[in-house]
Amino acid sequence: MVTRSRLFVGKRQVKNESALKEIRLPEEGELFGRVLKMMGGENVMIKCDDNVTRRGRIRGKLKRRVWIRDNDIVIIAPWDFNESERGDIVWRFTLPQVEWLKDNGHIAKDF
Repeated sequence: MVTRSRLFVGKRQVKNESALKEIRLPEEGELFGRVLKMMGGENVMIKCDDNVTRRGRIRGKLKRRVWIRDNDIVIIAPWDFNESERGDIVWRFTLPQVEWLKDNGHIAKDF
């Protein structure tokens, strides 16, 4: 029996509503970015908030859990080497979370 406080996500995952409402802000060395284009496999083109376009890699942990599409807002962690060209995607925001980020001034309204 499933209570009302749980939501089914896919076939196997069951997350409660509080886990879906969780929001994460970029830590030191991480940036907000918008997915410009899916490049196939685990690679995507991302326009970061520092106006640099990087090729992002969807980490395996995230790839199995979250579906990333064009125009999604993500957090990207640039690599230590090739910092201006490559990075790992560590988080994807849902639409209500993006609205919250815009309302609270974490990202620009036109981002």
